[in-house]
Amino acid sequence: MYVELPFDEIQVNTTKRRVSYFYDQDVGNYFYGTGHCMKPHRIRMTHSLIMNYELYKKMEIYRAQPATNLELTQFHTDEYIDFIDRVTPDNLHLFEREQVIFNVGDDCPVFDGLGEFCKISCGGSMEGAARINNGSADIAINYAGGLHHAKKSEASGFCYLNDIVLGIIELLRVHPRVLYIDTDVHHGDGVEEAFYTNDRVMTCSFHKFGEFFPGTGNLSDIGIGKGKYYSVNVPLRDGIDDASYKSIFEPIIAAIVEWYQPSAIVLQCGGDSLSGDRLGPFNLSMRGHANNVNFVRSLGIPFMVLGGGGYTIRNVARTWAFETGICNGLLLPKELPYNGYYEYFAPTYELDVRSSNMNNANSKEYLDRILTQIISNLDHTKHAPSVQMNEVPRDLEGLDEDLDEDMNESMDTKGGSQRARDKRVEVEGEFYDDDEKDQGEKNISNGNGIQLTNHELTEIAELNNRVQI
Repeated sequence: MYVELPFDEIQVNTTKRRVSYFYDQDVGNYFYGTGHCMKPHRIRMTHSLIMNYELYKKMEIYRAQPATNLELTQFHTDEYIDFIDRVTPDNLHLFEREQVIFNVGDDCPVFDGLGEFCKISCGGSMEGAARINNGSADIAINYAGGLHHAKKSEASGFCYLNDIVLGIIELLRVHPRVLYIDTDVHHGDGVEEAFYTNDRVMTCSFHKFGEFFPGTGNLSDIGIGKGKYYSVNVPLRDGIDDASYKSIFEPIIAAIVEWYQPSAIVLQCGGDSLSGDRLGPFNLSMRGHANNVNFVRSLGIPFMVLGGGGYTIRNVARTWAFETGICNGLLLPKELPYNGYYEYFAPTYELDVRSSNMNNANSKEYLDRILTQIISNLDHTKHAPSVQMNEVPRDLEGLDEDLDEDMNESMDTKGGSQRARDKRVEVEGEFYDDDEKDQGEKNISNGNGIQLTNHELTEIAELNNRVQI
């Protein structure tokens, strides 16, 4: 059944797709700690490449509203959200019991602005899903998302809140069936666990298996109860290359789409499956990784692109920028434009991540056994599950005013979050420039909150003189 497909140059379908790209400039300010592998700074580097390749001319760019506590508790528990909101490095000693319960520690440290960072990540994925729901976007991109290890009330694997689950929940308001595809080198255990008994979401994870975090994702893990056969796991071995990955990825996804008939797809594009990653043992080139995005785009189904792992940050930035180009129907040129992080890409200064000469431990016989078993599992049910859809509930409105106290905006070291700066207003009585006023004219309050100009004050003074006379 397994056939080794040649890995040729990527051919992008130039059909125009409406792309919504979500980025918050604050996301690069957060810091997990000295020596920690996870670096949110890579998202800022990716954005710099995207802007300097002028991809902003091809798509709509948004800064999503950070998720509210009420939205987060659609999946996570109230107690866990309250903990994430309140804990800081300064008061961590007050939460010794909670640290154990919620698995916060070495891998998932408490850092300044933790709650705000999580809300930015979740807000982008939820708003991207909402734009797909209302038909204003065919593709939504949120590289701050893709944190697939977080559980209902537990941090795990550098992930605190699961933006993917929250985004899928938003998609399920409109779409009867959603397909989740995970190409991170680690198993997408948090998302699989959330929908393990549900047939409205099919999860498919391609990952390294065997003495590797998180230790889950065996071929025999297929779901239980109503969700049986709706979880697909593809356990791979070290050194898988572009041709082998393409030869297993494309037939599995094509079979799932044909059988399951999803009306929306969520694609997690973890960059730790790239060759040369600090934590990942795979051997994919940038184009081998991007071929997954190109194949999903060719299906013509609305989909959401999320970030994830990736710990050699210059390679992650290159790959995500290249994949953003593919979402817009473009193959970006290899020569890097000058950007704010140009020195990071030395010595080649090229948009490319090459495979190495490491051994591919995935034999054709092993991959054939995986493919045969997965197709056999899909054959157990020959039709897509039907869903009785009801009227879609209205979006939550007017919550910003009521829940401002829940936002708990934390101030970063750069002088405050962008959201906090947006809320700042000019103080009454201050001088300011206005195109509609004559030069040199100023605003003065009369004490009742009404702004008076110099000309109006002169007229009032003359009127007072006449009255006195």
